[in-house]
Amino acid sequence: MFDIQIRKRIDPWLMRIARVCLACGLSANTLTWLGFFLGIGGSVAIAFGWFGVALALIACNRLLDGLDGCVARLTRPSDVGGFLDIALDMLFYSSVPFAFAIYTVENQLPACFLIYSFLGTGSSFLAFAIISAKRGIATDKAGKKSFFYSTGLIEGTETVIFLLLICLIPQHFALLAWIFGSLCWLTTSIRIAVACHAFREPM
Repeated sequence: MFDIQIRKRIDPWLMRIARVCLACGLSANTLTWLGFFLGIGGSVAIAFGWFGVALALIACNRLLDGLDGCVARLTRPSDVGGFLDIALDMLFYSSVPFAFAIYTVENQLPACFLIYSFLGTGSSFLAFAIISAKRGIATDKAGKKSFFYSTGLIEGTETVIFLLLICLIPQHFALLAWIFGSLCWLTTSIRIAVACHAFREPM
């Protein structure tokens, strides 16, 4: 919901760091993989109850997730890079509630609901992108992307806030998971409604 406004503020800073990364020989795909492994490390830390470590690793993961796109735009975005960016993000996102489920049995039901909710947002996100590409629909409103997708109530900014929050107050994971998962389903519903309107065949 706030991605466009946030990106306008942070992209100039990320572009400066991206130029340094390029000068050091770091490619966008290298940063994507590095961010993924740091994020998975954060999930492992959650499973062991090391929430301070998890907070730091997940914050680094999210920083690199924004940085890899900036590096790609300074060079040339690739289909491989676009694929890795979304595929590894989905794997990382699901690893976090899974880690909370490992940490304590009380988290298992809300963790399952959260992963189920991620499936809704992820599938609607990708399905919209596929049909948009087929129809040649595109926009640069949210910055240069490998593909166009429908926005929604829950996007990157809200997800970052949620991930950091559950590491800061892990004792409230269950409540936060139910709330965030419900908002994910609201986003999925909005995307389905938008897609049915945007992609309907003329009479």
